[in-house]
Amino acid sequence: MADLKKLSKVSSLAGSVEVPGDKSISHRAVMFGAIADGKTEISNFLMGADCLSTVSCFRKMGVAIDIQEGLVTVEGKGLDGLEEPSEILDVGNSGTTTRLMMGILAGTDFHSCIIGDESIAKRPMSRVTNPLKLMGATIDGRENGQYTPLAIRGNNLNGINYESPVASAQVKSAILLAGLRTNQEETIVTEPHKSRDHTERMLRAFGVKVKEDERSASVIGGQSLKATNIFVPGDISSAAFFLVAGAIVPNSEILLRNVGINPTRTGILDVLKMMGASIEIIPQENQTFEPIADILIKTSSLKGTTISGDLIPKLIDEIPVIALLATQAEGDTIIKDASELKVKETNRIDTVVGELTKIGANIKATDDGMVITGKSNLLGNATVSSHGDHRIGMMLAIASCITEQPINLQDATAIDVSYPNFFDHLSVLSK
Repeated sequence: MADLKKLSKVSSLAGSVEVPGDKSISHRAVMFGAIADGKTEISNFLMGADCLSTVSCFRKMGVAIDIQEGLVTVEGKGLDGLEEPSEILDVGNSGTTTRLMMGILAGTDFHSCIIGDESIAKRPMSRVTNPLKLMGATIDGRENGQYTPLAIRGNNLNGINYESPVASAQVKSAILLAGLRTNQEETIVTEPHKSRDHTERMLRAFGVKVKEDERSASVIGGQSLKATNIFVPGDISSAAFFLVAGAIVPNSEILLRNVGINPTRTGILDVLKMMGASIEIIPQENQTFEPIADILIKTSSLKGTTISGDLIPKLIDEIPVIALLATQAEGDTIIKDASELKVKETNRIDTVVGELTKIGANIKATDDGMVITGKSNLLGNATVSSHGDHRIGMMLAIASCITEQPINLQDATAIDVSYPNFFDHLSVLSK
């Protein structure tokens, strides 16, 4: 069977690693740099497949982007400087590229077409296309613009006051980016819970005035972006896998350096503390527009908890590995209000439950989450699959560190999307 990786138990994990740059911030840095006036330099950029899809799309729109040893230089064209692409814009597996780029394209004066891989073709886009249409964009696609491929004919846009039915940073970001193209009108997005705020923070770094309150964000159209230099902190979603590994693998102590601890993303830290993990957060002095810290995690005695409500948007991408964490906690862990997991790279509720069940976890799916009963002795001795989902792949690789028997991981290369050197780091820490 192609791309089958055999993974075995380890006795402990110890040492320090610096996880790759944040995926969400890397995407935005390239996009905002492309529509800014002047040259933007991005250091610690994530060289994963998703972020390189963003680079490729903006190069097709005439933006010069140079990549040298983790330093990316973007020659900004300004809000009105993008060129009509002669080719289809292929986003690969990247939902962030798709949805945020739609917000930028909605106000251009040209036609463009977006396509992605088989996974992207199944992911709902109407949550973005509908509000963009309300702003005046012309967008068509399968099932009236619900799925890719999508054709966008840019138009003059008007500001809207939009009540989003979901707490989604991608939806919010697309609308705010489109809002910059209005004629000095205000565009407001209100969410049921506050989603991650990387866009608001980075827009300010590029000189845009953004207003925020507890559940909403807004911009006034007509503002231009001014080029700046961006340091991309380590991705807490990538760090989460080694945070969980450090907590559940016996005799372990791991230091993760320069991790972004944006308060809209730190749900994994909240959960680890709620479950009794031995964790220390050491803030760093070199703060930019995003807070950064070193995080020390040690083997821990864990207890079950309930994860729901406002906490869910702060850890939606970490739920697969939190489910693994819960298998090693005493008692029940209940995850609810997480129906958003059904429209990620896979239906992550069903996929997580199915794959962890294969290796001996006591886990059941619910309509909006899952219930995990611990502490489980994970047996392994199974072939599991990432299902093309990088986070499922990494979760299963961490699970193999504590399974009694080895496991075979199918489609391990999916991990390259966000953490190309994941297995190298796991090997460095393994004892």
